[in-house]
Order: sequence, then structure tokens, then C-alpha cells
Amino acid sequence: MPAKKNRPAAKGARRPLDALKYEVAQELNLPAEVYQHGYWGNLSSRECGAVGGRMVKRMIEAAEKAIADQVAAEAVAGFRFGLGLPANDNEGAPPES
Repeated sequence: MPAKKNRPAAKGARRPLDALKYEVAQELNLPAEVYQHGYWGNLSSRECGAVGGRMVKRMIEAAEKAIADQVAAEAVAGFRFGLGLPANDNEGAPPES
């Protein structure tokens, strides 16, 4: 069986994920060698797991916010359509001088 490679599902996601990982490590007050030099050897499994867990929590929060923003925008567009208003606030407005 070939060895699995642990890599992000989306191309180009590695750098942002690494940046998030080191940001979270700093927030958790882990030793500076972790987020300054990338050395994780002196950390316990619990500390490393806390970094991963916090990363997942922040990614879920970001996804929930993006979905909520999209739903809100669609609701506003639906209300505007139902009221017979233009899709954008700028449509039908006099040109700015």
C-alpha cells in the first residue's frame, strides 16, 4: 500500500495554513522556537493537538461567517426583487458628478 501524503486538499493552501498554525502557536503562548524557527520537537502531543484543534475551530468559524454573509446577501436580493427594487443600490440613481 503506498504511503499517504498529508497535504491540503486545495492547491496553494499550505502557506496560509502554515501561517495560521504559527499564529495559533503564538496565541497559545508556546515557546518562541515553535513560531520563530518551526521547531516542534519539544512540545507534547497535547500542545500540538491544541494548535490543530484551535486551527479547525477558527476555520469552522470563518466558514460559518462566509455562509451567513452569503445567505444574508441572498435574502436582501430577494427582498429587493420582491419589492421591485433594482438589485444594487446604485441602479437607477442619478450619476455622481
